[in-house]
Amino acid sequence: MKDLLTTDFRNAPYWWDAAPLAESAGGALAPSYDAVIVGSGYTGLRAALTLARAGRSVAVFDNELPGHGASRRNAGFLGRTLKKSYIELKAAKGAAYATAIYRDLSMAYESTLAFIAEEGIDCHAVRCGRLIAATSAAHYAGLERELAGMKADLGLPYSMVPRARLREEMATDLYEGGAVIPDLGSLHPGLYHRGLMERALSAGITIFGNCEVTAIAQGRVATTTGETRARDVVVATNGYTPKSLRWHARRVIPFVGYMAATEPLPPALLEKQLPQRRTVIDSNLNIDFFRPAPDSPRLLFGGATANGLKDPAAIAALLHGRLARALPDLADVKLSHVWTGQCAGTFDMMPHIGCHDGIWYGMGYNFAGVPMGSFFGLKIAQKILGLPEGTTAFEATEFPTLPFYRGDPWFLPIAMRYFAWKDARLARSA
Repeated sequence: MKDLLTTDFRNAPYWWDAAPLAESAGGALAPSYDAVIVGSGYTGLRAALTLARAGRSVAVFDNELPGHGASRRNAGFLGRTLKKSYIELKAAKGAAYATAIYRDLSMAYESTLAFIAEEGIDCHAVRCGRLIAATSAAHYAGLERELAGMKADLGLPYSMVPRARLREEMATDLYEGGAVIPDLGSLHPGLYHRGLMERALSAGITIFGNCEVTAIAQGRVATTTGETRARDVVVATNGYTPKSLRWHARRVIPFVGYMAATEPLPPALLEKQLPQRRTVIDSNLNIDFFRPAPDSPRLLFGGATANGLKDPAAIAALLHGRLARALPDLADVKLSHVWTGQCAGTFDMMPHIGCHDGIWYGMGYNFAGVPMGSFFGLKIAQKILGLPEGTTAFEATEFPTLPFYRGDPWFLPIAMRYFAWKDARLARSA
C-alpha cells in the first residue's frame, strides 16, 4: 500500500493546499439579524452576499470551519448537469417544462462564470470543454440521441468522438468513444470558495464557524453558542444537513464521494492523458471522473461513490485501481492526496429550491453543486428581497421524500448495485 502513496501524502483535499481552512472571527452573537444562513458553502455565501449588498444584516453559521464541507472538496466541474436527461424530462413532463429546466441550468452555469469575472475571483475558471466517455456502444448511442435532442430544442453544442478517435481526447482504450461538449468549464473550488468568503466578510457579514444550529422555530434560531432571531432564515446545508432540521433531512440523501490527486507528473505525460485538458466523466449512473489540476501538473480524479469505505488506504487502493484501468500510462504513479466529501441526492434526482414553514432552502444538487449552489443562493436572496428575477423553474416541483425516511440512507448500497445493473443491462442491449 505504501507504494501507492507519496512520502508527503495527505488525507485531505488537494484544494486545501492553495486554500487552507481558516478560523472565522464571528464576534459576539447579536440579538437579531435580518437574515440567518445555515451553511457556509456556495449557496449560503452567495445568498448572504446578495442580501448584505442590498443592505440586510446577515449572519452565517456552520457546524465546522467555513469551507470544511463540499464547497472545498468537490471536483470543480462547471456544467449544465442534471441526473434526469432532457429527453426523459421532456417525455415525462412536456417540452415547456424540460426546456425551462435546462435553460435555468444554462443560466446557472453562465451566471456563475459571469459572477466570478465581475468579482475578480482568481480561481482558474475556464471554459475547457467536457468529454463524456461512453462505457458501452449503447451508452454511446444514447449520448448521441440525448445531445442531438438538446441541440435541436435548445441549440446546445456537441460533437461525437468515435472510438477510433478517442485518443485525441484521452489516452485510453477503455471506452466506446464519447461526446465532447465544448463550452463547459472548470475551476479551483477552494479558491472560488475563499473568494466568496473574502467578499462576504468585506460586505459586513458575520460568519460563525464551529457553531451548530440546533433548532429553528418562528424566527428564533438556537445555536451551540447562543440564540438569536431573524426575519428570514435560509438552510443551505445540502449533504451536511443535520437531523435536527427534520423536514429538510427527510428530503436529501447524503452520500460520500471519493477523490484523489496524483503526484506531480512530467508535463508531457500529463498532456498525453488529456491532450485537450478537458474535464471527463463517464456515462455510467455512478460516474468516474478525471481532470487536470488547474495549478500543478497533476491529474485529479474520483469515483466509486457511496461504496462505504472509510479507511484512507483502502480508498486510495480502490481509486488507484480505477485510475490504472482508465489511464494505464499512470498505473505506476503515486497519490499525494485522497479525500472524501458529503454529496446529496434527492428521491426525484432533481435539485430543489423553495420555502417551507417560512424557512428558505436550496439543496439536493446531485453532482451539480458548483453552478447550481451558486445559482440557488442568488435566487433565494432575490426572493427574500422581493425581486421578480428570483423565480426559477426548479421551485415549481414538490420536494419528495419516502415514508419512514429520516435522513439515514440505509438503501444506498442497494441503489448503487441497481445503478450498476442498469448500466450493465443497457450495455448488453447493444
